[in-house]
Amino acid sequence: MAAAEQKPLMPKATAVWLVDNTSLTFEQIAEFCGLHPLEVKGIADEDVAKGIKGQDPIASGQLTREQIERAEKDHGIRLKMAPPKHKMPAIKQKKAPRYTPVSKRQDKPDAVYWLLRNHPEFTDADIIKLIGTTKATIQKIRERSHWNATNIKAVDPVTLGLCSQLELDLAVTRANAKRERAAKRAAKTSTGATLKPVEDAVPAPVIEEDSSDEPADETSEP
Repeated sequence: MAAAEQKPLMPKATAVWLVDNTSLTFEQIAEFCGLHPLEVKGIADEDVAKGIKGQDPIASGQLTREQIERAEKDHGIRLKMAPPKHKMPAIKQKKAPRYTPVSKRQDKPDAVYWLLRNHPEFTDADIIKLIGTTKATIQKIRERSHWNATNIKAVDPVTLGLCSQLELDLAVTRANAKRERAAKRAAKTSTGATLKPVEDAVPAPVIEEDSSDEPADETSEP
């Protein structure tokens, strides 16, 4: 399916400006602004969009003056949005926290306990992302200080319906990969080049004795 063609941000205000400042046909203006030709005619007759101030599409970079001039000469030409002069950075939307039905929330401690026992490679952040619990809950279950600690039993979160098997397998793969990277970094650091002590790096100077300073042999014969 083809992507919807982009339209002006303020279609009626743009149509008001085009009606007042150009000789474009109602059809050309309507098609560009995403309006009905009769609605554009109503703007021209001042029956529609009363009180709306015209929005200049040239000043806003939505059209060029050359486009408008060509379309005024040839009413068969369709106006199209001009490419933006500046590329806007993509906005990364924050991922919403995992929603868990109320009926399943009481099962989370069992799932947390199971993950702590069976997947020690998981960090608290991994568990939180997988089943949507909290760091405080994980800590209490780990320390057996949870209010319901005596009734908590290890149950697979997939069985409880808190995540899918695919999600669990993917989380395990990521956690193992993270652990391997950390181990490689630690090994690289421990085996890295270290400075040798000064006494090992620089050989001690050899001092030669001067025979001229030796005392004369007192036992020599006259």
